[in-house]
Amino acid sequence: MFEFSNTFIWVSMFAIAAAVVNGLGILAIIKYREWAERSKSYFMCFAAGMLISSSLILTLPKAIQKNVYAGLFALFGFLFMFFSNKLIKYYTKKKEVAFGITAVEGIGIHSFIDGIIYAVTFQFSILIGILVSIGLVVHEFAEGVITYLMLIKGGVNKKIAGVYAFFIAGLTTPIGAFVIYPFVSKIKESELGLMLGFVAGVLIYISASHLLPEAREYEKKHSSIAFLAGVGLAVFIVLTKVL
Repeated sequence: MFEFSNTFIWVSMFAIAAAVVNGLGILAIIKYREWAERSKSYFMCFAAGMLISSSLILTLPKAIQKNVYAGLFALFGFLFMFFSNKLIKYYTKKKEVAFGITAVEGIGIHSFIDGIIYAVTFQFSILIGILVSIGLVVHEFAEGVITYLMLIKGGVNKKIAGVYAFFIAGLTTPIGAFVIYPFVSKIKESELGLMLGFVAGVLIYISASHLLPEAREYEKKHSSIAFLAGVGLAVFIVLTKVL
């Protein structure tokens, strides 16, 4: 059994917050569709700026300090996300699953991995955990919107699409965090450095190859400003250590 430490409280807070924000995104697209579709690009750009900045200037350097092979594991993390996405895209094109869930299978896997990221980063450092988690929580709004729209496109009834979207993209995040936390809390610092390196690679992929391209598809007038705002906030927090 693990003890309910401050680290676990932080992990729980952000993992649950991610599910709540995801749910708000789903509610927004159901009740205020025009505003939600117009705003999701800004959420994704801001989150991408936070995630890629915190990964490059704090998460990866800290991981390398703990283990010199962390950079190699960052590459593994990036490649893992690259090939897993390739596999999911190939699978979804070849086979249909009832209720259109196959169309958002990738989002469910990513959300579960998000939960694992919370557990790993907070175990390493509260500062790193908060920085990464802000970016992840912010992008949950857009993820909720996208998941709901993909289910509708897949033929799911509008009345139950919101419920499915929340289970697939919202609840999987705290599940991932709570499942992995007992194991992460017991590993050595050098091993944690490797895990943090892997996480950095995953975050770089999510921000550069998932959030930004998706945001560009629905690019708005001030998307770049939202991205730079995310970058600026991450840099400010790191340099001043205000958290």
